[in-house]
Amino acid sequence: MSKRPRKWFAYGFWVLFFLAIAAGGIALKLRGKNQKKQSVPSVEVKLGDFIDYVDLRGEISVRSSTVITAPNNSGDLQILKLARNGFQVQKGDVVVEFDPSTLQRSADQARSALKQVEAEIARANAQQRQAEEQITTDRMSAEFTLQRAQLDVGTRDVIPAIDYEKIVLALQKAEQNIRELDSKMESRRIGTEADVAAINRRREKAKADLEQVEHNMTALVLTSPTDGIITLLPNSQSRVSLSGSSPPFRDGDRAYAGAAIAEIPDMSTLQGNTSVTEADRGRVTSGQTVILNIEAIPDREHKGQVKDISPLARLDYSDYLVTKNFGVTVQLENPDPRLQPGMMAGFHVEVERVHGSIVIPPETVFLKNGQTVVYVIADGIYQERPITLARRGAGQVMVSRGLKPGERIALKDPTLEQE
Repeated sequence: MSKRPRKWFAYGFWVLFFLAIAAGGIALKLRGKNQKKQSVPSVEVKLGDFIDYVDLRGEISVRSSTVITAPNNSGDLQILKLARNGFQVQKGDVVVEFDPSTLQRSADQARSALKQVEAEIARANAQQRQAEEQITTDRMSAEFTLQRAQLDVGTRDVIPAIDYEKIVLALQKAEQNIRELDSKMESRRIGTEADVAAINRRREKAKADLEQVEHNMTALVLTSPTDGIITLLPNSQSRVSLSGSSPPFRDGDRAYAGAAIAEIPDMSTLQGNTSVTEADRGRVTSGQTVILNIEAIPDREHKGQVKDISPLARLDYSDYLVTKNFGVTVQLENPDPRLQPGMMAGFHVEVERVHGSIVIPPETVFLKNGQTVVYVIADGIYQERPITLARRGAGQVMVSRGLKPGERIALKDPTLEQE
């Protein structure tokens, strides 16, 4: 054998040797990569219901309640005592008691005015009686003078003519005096009656003022008209807190006439109130199922249905961008007895449900080179597979092509695990 074939044989041997070593290294490297891939969390593909939600934010409220308001026409009002917020009251229990000092002074003034008017009436009546007695006395004297003059007229035949003329003049004067006294008495009577009537009107006004003040004093104590739980309302005259809301009424606060101090909600009319944006308005309809997450009661699921949607939008200025929102009312199913008006809640409105769908978590879907893909486990190795999505929802993705029930897919991108 020549030296050249031996040389080529030796050369080929070493090439094959190094290729084998390289192949073994690649196999070990791939094995390590596969072990990393197997450590990626995965989930099984199953058939289920695809449910799409619209997530809203709102609170629990009541359709009707009894509002307790400050009395009208009671002057300056200051709360002396106030029931605690959330306190259970029975019908007739005292809810609010106002300071009566101001009305007490008004009542004292009204009583003093009434006594003064009554004293004026008594004085006017006494003066009237005295004047009538004087006029009566004067008339009796005038009647006596008239009778004497009438007697003197009968002596016409026995007295001189000039004396008779004097008697006739005296008779006429007596008659005129009686007429003047009768007129004076009538005028006095009419004037006195007018004065007394004016004073009586003043007395009636003073009595009405006193009765009004006494009525207002009784209104300073407000009682509960029904059984329920007290909810103190915000005092709009108080300084606004850092959160932008007014604090509720408390002891010592002043209240204007007719101010709403507290309310007793009708717990049988509990409901959920929220709003939907203009973009989602067409997706929310009456009768849709709603799952409520009550922040104050996280240990149970609360259910309800969309009852009403406001046909008119209202502008929302709570953000930099002014939006249009529509009010939504949710009727609760079997309300938890722990629910209270004002509790904040998340509203998950079920706007769509597709039965028997292939539904996977959104974190299993990735975008690679312009394609939507998942990573399926096959023989212990994650394989990239394109899929077609039918719908996307809150926390769910519905797949129309590319996956079968029973397959397992990665919850993370395995290619990132290799880096």
